[in-house]
Amino acid sequence: MSLEIIPEPVANVKRALTALGAQDTVTVFDSKVPTAAAAAAALGCDVAAITNSLVFDLEGAPLLILASGSAKVDVRKVAAQLGTGKIRRASPDFVLAHTGQEVGGVAPVGHPEKIRTLLDSSLKIQELLWAGAGDHNSMFSISYEDLHRITGAEELHVR
Repeated sequence: MSLEIIPEPVANVKRALTALGAQDTVTVFDSKVPTAAAAAAALGCDVAAITNSLVFDLEGAPLLILASGSAKVDVRKVAAQLGTGKIRRASPDFVLAHTGQEVGGVAPVGHPEKIRTLLDSSLKIQELLWAGAGDHNSMFSISYEDLHRITGAEELHVR
């Protein structure tokens, strides 16, 4: 009998999902799915249904933006809506330090500390969303409503 070894970041996401009252729908793929296009191809869904978890540096604090895989985040527009200073793409080290997950596998949940989160309101039109689950080989499915609820995210137009 062999035991499947689950990487710690993925185990954290699985625990977070169930602790927050969501279903553990984590799927592990044989190959890496580090981009929205790769994930959509592996899942056979529209790239717009992929929820990218993008970490930005907002004056030294992490800001997590959950955006459609088909969207390009307009950081100037987001900063203006938030009434904040400059938002910069975070370095891989910054992302790992604040999420416990590597770029390309960042999940909306399962981080060491709560991160301020924004949710791309354009994702509402998708019946089912897919998001990273902590590493390059894992994704989980969730409804927009449940993703909004478990992340406590602020809804915003990010493009």
